[in-house]
Amino acid sequence: MKIDMLVVNANVYNSYFKTFDKGNVAIKDGKFLYIGKRGAETLKANEIVDGNGKYLIPGLIDIHLHIESTMVTPSTFSYGLIKNGVTTIVPEPHEMANVFGISGVTEMIKASKDCVVDMFYAIPSSVPATTMETTGGAIEISDIDQLLKTEDIRCLGEIMNYYEIVSDHDGKTNQILEYIRTHYPNLIIEGHVPKLLDLDLQKVAFAGVNSDHTHQTVEGMEARIAAGMFLEIQEKSMTKAVMNYLNTKQVDEHFCFVTDDVMADSFQKRGHLNVLLKKAIQMGMSPEKAIYACTYTPAQRMRMYDRGAIAPGKIADFLLVENLKDFEIEMVYKKGELVFDASKPYIQARQDGKFPAPFYHSVILEELTEQDFVINVSLADDHYNCRIMHVQDGSTFTEERHDQIEVKDGKLCWENSQYAQITTFARYGKNNNRAQGLIGGDILKRGAIATTYSHDNHNLLVVGYNKQDMVLAANEVIRKQGGICCVENGKILSMLELPVGGILSEEPLDVISKQVDHLTNVLKSLGYKHYNVIMSLSTLSLPVSPELKITDYGLISVNEGKLVPLVLDGV
Repeated sequence: MKIDMLVVNANVYNSYFKTFDKGNVAIKDGKFLYIGKRGAETLKANEIVDGNGKYLIPGLIDIHLHIESTMVTPSTFSYGLIKNGVTTIVPEPHEMANVFGISGVTEMIKASKDCVVDMFYAIPSSVPATTMETTGGAIEISDIDQLLKTEDIRCLGEIMNYYEIVSDHDGKTNQILEYIRTHYPNLIIEGHVPKLLDLDLQKVAFAGVNSDHTHQTVEGMEARIAAGMFLEIQEKSMTKAVMNYLNTKQVDEHFCFVTDDVMADSFQKRGHLNVLLKKAIQMGMSPEKAIYACTYTPAQRMRMYDRGAIAPGKIADFLLVENLKDFEIEMVYKKGELVFDASKPYIQARQDGKFPAPFYHSVILEELTEQDFVINVSLADDHYNCRIMHVQDGSTFTEERHDQIEVKDGKLCWENSQYAQITTFARYGKNNNRAQGLIGGDILKRGAIATTYSHDNHNLLVVGYNKQDMVLAANEVIRKQGGICCVENGKILSMLELPVGGILSEEPLDVISKQVDHLTNVLKSLGYKHYNVIMSLSTLSLPVSPELKITDYGLISVNEGKLVPLVLDGV
């Protein structure tokens, strides 16, 4: 029998028994044909690869992530994935959708067509995430309809406004869910359900949302599995308690590992989904079980029945690994073709101009002045109790705290306090919205930073301790049509340019990773103390992440789902 490739003498992973069995693997037309003991005497191969006892593992599958979080284009992302053994992903481009609406989604899909990695997209379901922010675009029910009819869509992306599901029956989120249940009853619906339990959690499940990828606890996992939800475990959820639960309970079919958001420097230095796989093994999970949660269960969740296992008829995406503890990837094959060999150079060429011209001109703001950072209040001279957004290392959640701030001549004297000002400006030319607040905790302690990389609305967000530095940082970002600029004492310390929609770079991965690393170190040198300073900064404007956040509409009490004033009422 003629075949394209025969891999001999390998330890082949069997997903159905979660075991490794020594044998040979035959590949024909980009798919696995045979796994067993037969060799070259009966299988006439164009190419024979000696596995040398290495472990042959299905290509890794990540079903919940955002390419934009790495601030690179799909082709650059694919390049980074392949060397880390990830061969299939389900990205949700809700960052680009917030900037450009449906065209942001279709252009990301278009830019993914020629990538080595298979990219099956999720439709952003929550654009904007709430009604309390200005975005460049929106995804409406008509857009969802169009995408489902014209693109290869895998699922409805994470429903982010969980508060609206349980509190506003007639709100946009419930309208979308009702439409999907009625017209596309078989469409997978992904969820974003932080901390909810009991009745509120089951209301979300009743609405059709049956997965959660947010920060997990043992109590939360049990409640979700009991409600029929599928768990997508991020690295931040891999606590000792969570991993002990996953290791000891019979829940293998109810979870997988996902990355969600990976910074460019971490992508280049540490890796991707393979990092979580290795970490799971190091935390006591058997290699067979960890591999299962990075290949088979994610494929099953997304009904990608043609992959995720090494079996006849499945797509021949696989890795060759020397040992399971270190999980150092030696070779990666995509549809039976070698696409990465660790013993040979792996070089990425820069690719510019892949997006339409408007994608490079999306920051529509006049340059700012110091007056834009004066906080005017209609109050008599005195000290007043103000809301403070408090940042805590270890989480992207913030706390609401209160402190006395002086008011003099109708102005809040924030520069005389221990707190920084946090201000956001709508940047799409739709209105002149802006909002101001105060921030403290594990944030930077001096200087200023400005960014258009601010989830999910991606308006211009500025944090600083003096007006001069804030003006300089903000205007540099405006001039560069997007990015992240860090300033101290009138000097630009770091400028990460993100010209595509104000959120992506077209630089190769090694270049952007160095730029992100430099920016991170600068922020830390200014006192920012956080396990992921850029993610912490960018989620300060995310109004679905507890507890106190800011958009161009104002300060938002996320748990109450409403706008709240900077100066407390009744004081």
